[in-house]
Amino acid sequence: MMTIKTLIYEDNDLLRESISSMVKLNGSMVLLGAFGHANEVEQEVKTLRPDLILMDIEMPGKTGIEATKIVKQLFPATLILILTVFDDSENVLNAIKAGASGYLLKKHIASRLFFAVEEILEGGAPMSPAVAKLVVQSMQKATSSHSYGLTDREKDVLLSLSRGNSFKLIAADCKISIDTVRTHIKKIYEKLQVHCQTEAVSKAINEGLV
Repeated sequence: MMTIKTLIYEDNDLLRESISSMVKLNGSMVLLGAFGHANEVEQEVKTLRPDLILMDIEMPGKTGIEATKIVKQLFPATLILILTVFDDSENVLNAIKAGASGYLLKKHIASRLFFAVEEILEGGAPMSPAVAKLVVQSMQKATSSHSYGLTDREKDVLLSLSRGNSFKLIAADCKISIDTVRTHIKKIYEKLQVHCQTEAVSKAINEGLV
């Protein structure tokens, strides 16, 4: 089983230590570092090359959203789970547009952190139903001059993907096989000129493709 190289950015010392302890006790994760701010995020990510970052939003200096943008530009495949106190739409949408793979409220860290990590690794996008609804509404409200030549079925798959569904759930949602889902997603990535699910969802939100 692969070991998930993990970085933590959280300005609350007690919470940072608590999350660090949780990660260290998890057999499938290894903690590369835990920082109280993201002001040196570019250098830290280049040096440590994490698979996953647990990212606070509100930090002194660079916010978690700014840091997420930097990381995703440097290493698009790096997965980022946003940790925050507030379940508000603006922060949620900005985090997802910046390239975050999912979103977890701090009050749920103790009970749900590892479920959220597992979901991200399986290609899902963990977020509360309320947040998923906001994302979809944002996509539906946006207008775009770009269609990228997406077929109706590809748009259905992209919409399901943006709701945080795994490939298995998309297959059930669209009543197609998982292999067909993979084929559609490969074509979606090619048409949108992106390389991963987060980029595809982010582009879909930003440009109102669904």
